[in-house]
Amino acid sequence: MLIRRSAPNNKEWLQGPIDFERSFPYNNGEAAVDHEVQGSIVEEWGTGSMLNKLKKIDYTIVFILLVLMGISIAVLYSATSNTKFHGYELRMALYYVLGFIAFFAVSLIDYRIFVKYALYIYIFGIALLVVVMFVGSTLNNATGWIKLGSFSFQPAEFFKLLLIIFLAFMLLMKRKPKLSLWRDVLPIGLFTFIPFVLVMAQNDLGNALSYLVILAGMLWIGNIKYTHALIALVIFAGSAFGGITAYKVYHDEVYTFFQEIGREHWIERIDPWLVPEKATDKAIYHTKNAKLAIASGGMTGEGYMKGETVQSERVPLTYSDSIFVVIAEEFGFLGSSVLLLLYFVLIHRLILISLECKDRSGPYLIVGIVAMFLYQIFENIGMFIGLMPLTGITLPFISYGGTSLLINMASIGLAMSIRIHGHEVSEEHTRPASRYALKSKVGRTS
Repeated sequence: MLIRRSAPNNKEWLQGPIDFERSFPYNNGEAAVDHEVQGSIVEEWGTGSMLNKLKKIDYTIVFILLVLMGISIAVLYSATSNTKFHGYELRMALYYVLGFIAFFAVSLIDYRIFVKYALYIYIFGIALLVVVMFVGSTLNNATGWIKLGSFSFQPAEFFKLLLIIFLAFMLLMKRKPKLSLWRDVLPIGLFTFIPFVLVMAQNDLGNALSYLVILAGMLWIGNIKYTHALIALVIFAGSAFGGITAYKVYHDEVYTFFQEIGREHWIERIDPWLVPEKATDKAIYHTKNAKLAIASGGMTGEGYMKGETVQSERVPLTYSDSIFVVIAEEFGFLGSSVLLLLYFVLIHRLILISLECKDRSGPYLIVGIVAMFLYQIFENIGMFIGLMPLTGITLPFISYGGTSLLINMASIGLAMSIRIHGHEVSEEHTRPASRYALKSKVGRTS
């Protein structure tokens, strides 16, 4: 029998601090989860009319996606109208059509099916990352693209979603409310480190760092012990401080080292951020002109297609990585704020879905998706206002790019699948199973 449990009080959650144990009850008690239980849930959710599922979709999120689509196409037209990239807005419209197909397709599939086969999904993703190192083409110094005719596919971008699914699967295997260092944290970290190294070898720093952010977010929702989190924070802060200090003091030696290993362009991206006085004119050209364009936008901007810096092509890659500069110069602080507000509402709706979900894997997946989006937004905007180093990270749903958009739309579709399939649970699975209950269940069926 299927029963419906009442959702958490969202107003109460918004007005006060989050009670972690109450908001995410699946972390209470001894939370052993096995493949038998997961598989039976998937089977129970194999039925249900298509219409009923469509009714459960959060159409506020759909509306936000449509608005972001309009912004993306309009800004791309402005950024490329007088360049050789003119027409990219039409391609982006096509990518959005494919993206919405992916969104609805993933939404209608029970997300627990993806979690059930997460190990195979992870292996498939790792295989793609290895293959691209041998047959991949190079774009913007990163050897991470697979060309299929006129279509280019970036496995490192695709792997972000695969990693989220696999880490959710790993977190489901924990046997205690708190994550064990040796049983949980270290294996999860190792499985994240493997793709991190592979993508770093492809010279794609931006996507490699996103894996670490996803890892941090999912360890938090997985209920990592405060002592372990504090130790990790101290190690990270110490390493960052030591690395930055060493970079400034031994800058010439560091430059020589990176030049020898063929990574001198990393210096050109880090210098404007840490030691602008030592940066070459070539290194500061991108960020300097981007800052001038953002500053010239003022409060209301210079007007659509009237951004002097952008329209004169003094800012590189305005159709992809630098598209926020176009928005800031032509629509000003108010236009930029509207975009950030849309992102805020989108992320807020995703968090509400995680709070309403009754299955343990749902919140794991959503927090991973939210961490991915937050990193991309903060890094993309931050690198043009001096807060972050320059990397090849796109602005979600706005920058031109088929792989990035399709993955982002599929990620929202996965969250929508949680909304559709995560509200009702089987009566026997309303509470986390213990190891002993699990053994008795398996014993009865054998």
